Amino acid sequence: MLYQSFLIKYAEIGTKGKNRFLFEDALVSHICHALKRVDGRFDVTKDAGRIYVTALTDYDYEDVVEALKMVFGIAWICPMFQTGEKDFELLKRQTVDYLAQVYPDRHKTFKVVARRADKRYPVPSEQMNRDLGEAILDAYPEMRVNVHEPDILLRFEVRANVVNIYSEMIPGPGGMPVGTNGKALLLLSGGIDSPVAGYMVARRGVKIDAVYFHAPPYTSERAKQKVVDLAKLVARYSGPVDLHVVNFTEIQMTIYEKCPHEELTIIMRRYMMRIAERIAAETGSLALVTGESIGQVASQTVQSLAATNDVCSLPVFRPVIAFDKQEIIDISEKIGTYETSILPYEDCCTIFVAKHPVTKPVLKAIRKSEEKLAGMIEELVETAVSAREVIRCG
Repeated sequence: MLYQSFLIKYAEIGTKGKNRFLFEDALVSHICHALKRVDGRFDVTKDAGRIYVTALTDYDYEDVVEALKMVFGIAWICPMFQTGEKDFELLKRQTVDYLAQVYPDRHKTFKVVARRADKRYPVPSEQMNRDLGEAILDAYPEMRVNVHEPDILLRFEVRANVVNIYSEMIPGPGGMPVGTNGKALLLLSGGIDSPVAGYMVARRGVKIDAVYFHAPPYTSERAKQKVVDLAKLVARYSGPVDLHVVNFTEIQMTIYEKCPHEELTIIMRRYMMRIAERIAAETGSLALVTGESIGQVASQTVQSLAATNDVCSLPVFRPVIAFDKQEIIDISEKIGTYETSILPYEDCCTIFVAKHPVTKPVLKAIRKSEEKLAGMIEELVETAVSAREVIRCG
């Protein structure tokens, strides 16, 4: 097979100074985990600022590329042809063969860029550029040199025991390796927004777990399975997600019976945040993550968000806070969660939504309404937290 290995390039990790090795090690670990999803055996190594994925057996090229495109921290994926030969004449012939296999249509412009990291190699970099370019033109007269905007940028890296040849650079997802920036708990619903929020926070290196508030019999098992499926889709990028399923029915019904209906959504949301903080404390999460976007629904006005935040002591990350709906949909389609998110199974919030919810809640009034729950809601919260189900996704 032409490509025996892949050069993995990173971006932000390169700015980490003396701690860079920690980020590199995390990236290597996540690459190994991602490649377990594809057939074949691979060796993942790092060497002098480079990370290599080397195939030890036959493999499916497309499957490997797709797996690598889900690893945060990767800026570029470069499939490589490698040769250990020191004979420069042989390298010329291998270069001509490489172009024949990778570019059947050779009516293209090209540029050769050689880097001689191993100074013992007998041919200097500039001479390599000239001589390899000449060999290409001799073999393929239809090709032309363009040093400014070539169709093909053909790179050669001469290292101690190998010459790496590559011309394709496939964009990776960018970001930081998951787990290098702490851990957070995602409030995951069956909608479009929260899976996108989880993806975006994980892309910044945050390990995520998730909590889902289930309200049987008002929400079905199909609604719960939808959220499990969404967690698995996010986990393709974030790594395994522990999904905490909390039975919220009794809490919702108590709020419904005791509190003004126009305040239902805000008060229910406040209790979700309280429960989420309890779970975060037990699992080592340092922040909460939601898919809230300003003004999208009544519970997401600035006043409503302030009322929700009132019960939180942990930071609340809202990565899609300033996005409009179409921007969020675009990301959900890109990461593969959209089709699952739009399945018609209602979550607990939509079932109990008021006809005329308050959009500018007064915090003092909300707190006064919650006083009606004293003496009964505390035990229900304890039961909901202690009896939750935990599902490993991914």
